This record gives sequence, C-alpha cells and structure tokens, in this order.
Amino acid sequence: MTRIAELARKIPDIAINTAEKAVRTKSRDYFFWSPILKAQLDHVTADAVVSPKNESEIMRTLAACWELDIPVTPRGGGTGNYGQAMPLAGGIVLDMMSLNRVRSIDAGTVVVEPGARLSAIEDLTRPSQGLELRMYPSTVETASVGGFIAGGSGGVGSIRWGMLREPGNILNLRVVTMEETPRCVDLTGDAIDAAAHAFGANGVITEVTLPLAPTYDWVEMLVSYPAWSQALEAGWTVTHHEGLWLKELAAVEAPAPYQYFARYREFLESGDNVLCILAAPNAVAPLSNKLKRQGGRIAYQSDQLSDTDRKGLTRLHHLTWNHTTLQARRVDPEITYLQVGVPVDRPLETLDGISKQFPGEIIGHVEFVRASGRVYASSLPLLHYQNAERLLEISLWLEAAGCTCYNPHSYRLEEGMHSDVDPVQLQMKKDHDPKGLLNPGKMIAWEDAEYRFDPAVHRPFPGLQKAKS
Repeated sequence: MTRIAELARKIPDIAINTAEKAVRTKSRDYFFWSPILKAQLDHVTADAVVSPKNESEIMRTLAACWELDIPVTPRGGGTGNYGQAMPLAGGIVLDMMSLNRVRSIDAGTVVVEPGARLSAIEDLTRPSQGLELRMYPSTVETASVGGFIAGGSGGVGSIRWGMLREPGNILNLRVVTMEETPRCVDLTGDAIDAAAHAFGANGVITEVTLPLAPTYDWVEMLVSYPAWSQALEAGWTVTHHEGLWLKELAAVEAPAPYQYFARYREFLESGDNVLCILAAPNAVAPLSNKLKRQGGRIAYQSDQLSDTDRKGLTRLHHLTWNHTTLQARRVDPEITYLQVGVPVDRPLETLDGISKQFPGEIIGHVEFVRASGRVYASSLPLLHYQNAERLLEISLWLEAAGCTCYNPHSYRLEEGMHSDVDPVQLQMKKDHDPKGLLNPGKMIAWEDAEYRFDPAVHRPFPGLQKAKS
C-alpha cells in the first residue's frame, strides 16, 4: 500500500484528490514568471491534494502525515510567484480554500479563516461597517488571506499603513503544528513575525485577525510626465504629504504604460512616464494641483468619466505591484522582473541611474511605501531577460550601487529575503515541525543553521524532486 493510500485509509472522511491533472494544477503557482524557476521547478508535483474543511480536519491530516512521513505544502489561492506553494519534495498539497469563512467583524477588526479571498472579505466589511482592509496584493480578487500573510510583504495600502509585518497590521495568527499530536497556537505581537512570510514552513495558518480602515470610494488617477526623473520626483514628494490620503502610488517608466497597459492606452501617449494613484475624494483637488505644478498631466481620472466610459477598464490596482509585470508579460512573455530595495539616502538618483545604466533592458517600476515611519521607494523593475548569467551580473551591479536585491528567482526563503538565518523563524520550525515535513525545501536554515547569504551563490534544495527523463 502506498503512503497516499494509507493516508486515505486513516482520514477517510477528508477529501483527497489523486487525479493527475487536478494534482498538477494545485502543485503550481506563478513560478513561471521567472525563467530560472520555470527551468528548476516545472516538473514538480504532489502525490495528492487534501482539502480539509475545518481546523479539526487539518489537525487530523497533519497527524496522519506525521505518522507516515508525508511532506505537507499548504496552499491558498496560488497567486504567489516564488514557488512557495509548490511541493518540492512531493507529498501532499494542503488546499486551504475550503476554510473561507469570515467569522466576525467587530470593533474595527475582522476574524477570518485562511482560505477567505481578500476581495470577499471587503465585500462584507464595506457595506456592513464602512471599513476595508488596510492593504492587499494586486491579486486581491483571487488571493487568500492566509497566502498573503504566508508569502506577501506589502501591497496596495502600504503607502499609508506600511508593510504587512509592521506592528498592528496583523493582530493574531492561529497556527497548527506538525507534530505527532498537532497543537493550536495563537501568535500575537512580535511572535507573529516568525510565521508571517514564512511560506507555511513552520505552522499551518488556520485563523487570522486583521485591523480594518475607513473605506473610501477611491478615485483612480493616471498622471503622466515627459521624463522618468520627473515622475519619480513627483511621486516621492507627494508620498511625504501625509495629509493627502492615498491608497496607492506607483511610478512606471516609459514605454511600459503605453505598450503594456492596453485598456488604458486611449488615455496615454508613447513617451508617458506614469504615476498610478488611488486617492481619497477629499485628496484629489490638492493632489492634482501639486502634481500639475510639478509638470504632470492628468491623463485619466475615474470620477470624471461615466460608468459607460469606464466600461472595459480594469481596476487601477491591476497596473501596480505584481500586476505591472503581469500586464507586461501579456504582451511580451519574455519579460520578468526584479525586486530591489534602493538606498534611503539617495533613492531618486539611484532609480534614475539604474534606468540609464540598463537602457532598454530594465524598465522602471517603483512602489512608494512607508515602513517604520519612513518613506521608501520600493523598486520592482521589468527586465528583458537574456540568461541567468546576465541576471546575476545585473544583480551584483545593483548590490555594488548600494541596492538590496530581494531575489524573486529563488524558491528559498533566505535568498528571496536577502538574509542570513532568521533564528526566530528557525526556532519556531524546530518547535512546530520537528521532522521538517512542512513545505520542505523552502528554508535553508533547516538544512544549515550556519548559513550566510551570498547573492552570487544559489543553494539548491537537496531533496528537490527529480525531473522524469
């Protein structure tokens, strides 16, 4: 009897799918955005998909997998793009999307199960409470809240509320351990950091408590500038004006807006460098005045169009964050991207310098955010990919220029975070997953507690599933 057959015998009332097509679908995320990850992981597949309906079924599944030494990879909406939801060592994918209840909305907070789609949460909080999520990824319509916390760092709303792991942005995480007798553990305060952005490698999230913010009928704006440096300067200046209530502010370098934002092309010209903005209605007038004085042209403003005229347009957040790359790839599938932290003391000079150093190869995309009370320009530039050697060459040049490259072309947690061993995350994995069965391969520290990050060296997972010849 195979391990999966034995698992099915132990949990006969919990849904298990072994159909090849269904299993392969659930074994993939958006890893293929990276040509490097596509080459490394395209063959990866689970042995089965298990779909629990509640916390009790999760605990029973984990207990059975512990006994049978079956690896477990938790999966939400599958919108991540680092391979974080992919079962590198086989085993089962734990599909969390049936745990999708909004349990309570009260006192400016919402308590939800991990499979709840972020847009579905707002569909309840907006009309009933006049409140919305502080932040969400550009994939808000399909992403789950558990997946966002396990794999995300920030998103639409980070210009106001900071990054996801900022104190107060997650109020409670309930996780289940991978042990002989699984436990439920509630994490609050600093303890949340160990499980947030850990890819589900040190606990399976079963409940999330998030704060809410006042909702607005956000006005969508595209503001164009003839020069990339002008767009950067305008975005940087506006972000520092805290009296202007913004939900989103991104800058995208020409020719990307005209070439790739197809549904908005009628509002744009080929040489436009564009700010993509979500602004509260009361911020629009002073914001427009400020941007016009800085040489901007209001190319598009949603409240100036009728519903008929807006028909066929996407929501503006679909031009920002990871969706900027998605829009580009729809036109040119060879495009990939980078994630770059720029020096806080000279962000605009650095960003403009990157575009000048790699003309035609790198196209600027910047998300203006707050973190720990400071304004940052977080760069997610589009890249015309050539080969892995050239990608490394570019990354090392950026590092030498004072940038930090958070590698989106690695499935390894530490490589993606540009970090050495995180002792807190590692200790939680030791405490919660002593056999190392949760999402194996994602945490280098589990294999080497003395690991030191080197941007020029990739540490492949020794247990990576072998491709079939």
